[in-house]
Amino acid sequence: MYSNFSKTSICTLLLFLAINIAFADVKLASPFGDHMVLQHNTLVPVWGTADPGEKVTVKLGSQTKTTIAGADGRWMLKLKKLKAGGPYTMLVSGKNKIEFNDVYVGEVWLCSGQSNMDMTVAREDRYWCGVFNEKEEVATANYPLIRVFDTDFAPRLEPQSSVNGKWEVVSPQTVGHISAAAYFFARDLQKKIKMPIGLITTAFGASTAQAWISKEAMEKDTVFKPLLAAFQDKIDKYITDTTAKHAYQVAYEKWKIESAAAKAAGKDELRGPKNADPVRDQHNPFVLWNGMVAPLVPYAIKGALWYQGESNSPTANIFRHINETLILDWRKQWGQGNFPFIYVQLANIGKTVDSIPAKGGAEAVKREAQLQNLSVRNTAMVVAIDDADPDNMLNVHCKNKQLIGQRLALAAEAIAYGYKITYSGPIYDKMEIKGNTIRLHFKHIGGGLVANGGDLKGFAIAGEDKKFVWGIARIEGDAILVTNPAITKPVAVRYGWANNPPVSLYNVAGLPASPFRTDCDDK
Repeated sequence: MYSNFSKTSICTLLLFLAINIAFADVKLASPFGDHMVLQHNTLVPVWGTADPGEKVTVKLGSQTKTTIAGADGRWMLKLKKLKAGGPYTMLVSGKNKIEFNDVYVGEVWLCSGQSNMDMTVAREDRYWCGVFNEKEEVATANYPLIRVFDTDFAPRLEPQSSVNGKWEVVSPQTVGHISAAAYFFARDLQKKIKMPIGLITTAFGASTAQAWISKEAMEKDTVFKPLLAAFQDKIDKYITDTTAKHAYQVAYEKWKIESAAAKAAGKDELRGPKNADPVRDQHNPFVLWNGMVAPLVPYAIKGALWYQGESNSPTANIFRHINETLILDWRKQWGQGNFPFIYVQLANIGKTVDSIPAKGGAEAVKREAQLQNLSVRNTAMVVAIDDADPDNMLNVHCKNKQLIGQRLALAAEAIAYGYKITYSGPIYDKMEIKGNTIRLHFKHIGGGLVANGGDLKGFAIAGEDKKFVWGIARIEGDAILVTNPAITKPVAVRYGWANNPPVSLYNVAGLPASPFRTDCDDK
């Protein structure tokens, strides 16, 4: 009789029924939700899970598509090309029904990188966040057709199928915790293209580029063998390190109490203790790809924005290769061809402007790698060599994200939307040596070269001994002539070649030239 049925048996039965009911429910992948933006003018993948063999139907506007969940419970279908507009309601049905409201169709951009992409419009509870004119920017952020999906920090050892996040409509109530670079990009771009814009932001401070590349891509390349081996060694050591695990747990419990108290007092978020688990370290290979990018694939996008590089100084000598691998890997994973990939070159940084000619440094080497990445098809680079925080040039989090957003939008307008505009500052092309003078030629002169501030500075010149001295530079037509009375047989010029170099060269469009060296084959 029921009265004799054990409580344990009842609980077991209820648990069994709950598991089976949950498994039978149709579920959508992480990027789908209310307020989302779907990519227009392309096939739009829609995917998720259901009961094996379950019929799943997706309806959006006049389209209705049906598919069957596979033996593993996974399903995917593709909507035909959509026209920009909205709002729509997406209906998904199987054994249950899901309804997503306030859905728009427009342009979707994936925005990733480290803290300068993660940096938000307002300071809120993170001291290093907040842009110039923060209060005004927050108060005027009424852009209901710009929506943002932001992922949580989720490093993982294996690729994941889901990640926490939700779509938010840009408003004064939400913009404060939204990526500043991404927001200002979308704001400027929308004025030009007049469409809804969706931003998928997946970024985390101090992360290396290799953390965002798939393990599959890295294992195929011998260049990454040392990085992968070092990561595996860290994992092996951590498995048996009970002391480190215990110490972290103690520190974590203490931090939870102190953090809650700080939050209650309206203070900044306290930095948590460092987790000894190498999988939780954003510097290690593929961990952020697994947890923060893989779950987003293959959500239809227009292109990607990338803002990273500060943490790759230890691998500066292979930074070009790392970036190229990331771009090609993402394009392969998405299967959308050579979608536009626009990235920000490292800004100037240092206590003072460097006074030593062509001083060099890790930042200069990494900027050159980023310059060389323009060889990858359908890429563009935003030069930020003039964007250091004027109040603190040691601040790695440049506060003028409006400028970065504007330049990102210009690049997108050109390479993604076909506008015939000047979108880049001068890029070194070639040189000629005539007597004691080196003549430099550039691409992207944008109607002419100009010296910002009146005089050209930042150019260093050297003879065969490669001892650089400051050059005397002047504009002649579309070229720059560099000389120095002490150098009778010059062989090379370097411009902006330091961590925080003096710079001056722009085009008429007001865009700065990228740092460069003509002796780029030398190490």
